Amino acid sequence: MKPDLLLHYCCAPCAGHVIELLLDSYDLTLFFYNPNIEPFEEYIKRKNELSKLIKQASYDSDVKILDCEYDNAVFINAALSLRKEPEGGLRCRECFKIRLSETAKRAAEGEYDYFTTTLSVSPHKDAKILNELGLQAGREYDIKYFVSDFKKNGGYNRSVELSKEYELYRQNYCGCISRYSELD
Repeated sequence: MKPDLLLHYCCAPCAGHVIELLLDSYDLTLFFYNPNIEPFEEYIKRKNELSKLIKQASYDSDVKILDCEYDNAVFINAALSLRKEPEGGLRCRECFKIRLSETAKRAAEGEYDYFTTTLSVSPHKDAKILNELGLQAGREYDIKYFVSDFKKNGGYNRSVELSKEYELYRQNYCGCISRYSELD
């Protein structure tokens, strides 16, 4: 019997490689929790793209999906005081923390063996920071965090290949709209 892993995913392009990598070793449940994504239409577009990937890659019977509601207010409230932060700064770190904490909470509630995120497949995301925050969330909720850097060993390139193969929508921004300076 394979261990259960709750896999937070940020988008289908990042999920493709990670699913491919973990599927033989873990019973995967995919969790799309991204309150940072704006506008709502973009959130829905990214969320729905996973269905396309799962169907085309024939993962239908191999993965489960844990759904949740869109709650952009969680991110806006956290990001408001960090609106002057540069891209990649403390606002991004807080965003990672929000998503990893909720994933850890859901993993603990669902009695999963592990949780992790696809975020580290991106060359724009610091795996060291993600792993630090994941381990911290794991301690908080008493659930094991799967330490990873999915961009290593050609992981990011493989995610790009799979995106092309399955004609997946690849967004050109992380999700949040840098509009916080407008709120002064």
